[in-house]
Amino acid sequence: MDLLLFTLGFICMVVGILGSFLPVLPGLTSCWVGLLLLYLTKAVENNYWLLGITLVLTIIITVLDYIIPAKETKKFGGSSYGVWGTNIGLIVGILAPIPFGVIIGPFVGALVGELIYDSTNHKRAFKAATGSLLGFLASSFINFLFSIIYFGIFLHTTWEYRNILF
Repeated sequence: MDLLLFTLGFICMVVGILGSFLPVLPGLTSCWVGLLLLYLTKAVENNYWLLGITLVLTIIITVLDYIIPAKETKKFGGSSYGVWGTNIGLIVGILAPIPFGVIIGPFVGALVGELIYDSTNHKRAFKAATGSLLGFLASSFINFLFSIIYFGIFLHTTWEYRNILF
């Protein structure tokens, strides 16, 4: 049973790292589940502090994942149309079978949203769309960074208990 939990945990870690920059897959949440599965094995001693702290961080970062692109759009002069365009563009970018759709979608969505709001001010629309793109990239970077940290914890813990696990 320990080997099955370990394997499922490792799969969750890989899915989580990929999901940190591919919004179709669950990112940091999947990595946290991978850590949880590792600590559910009988071989690894429970560390409630580690699981609790990483869970709180996962929740905070997941919430920020949705807030950061919208806030960056606003920060760069975008309106609520640009924020809505960012969110709709992200969904379309995920579903559209185009390369880099998850990056292009929010940018184009914010640009279109801002042009709907004020079709005469192209410069402001482009600036807001750039803010959306930067927000998405920042949020993805934070997700990726913490996914790698969680994976490092996973590998360290696995190495520490390798004799009992395998």
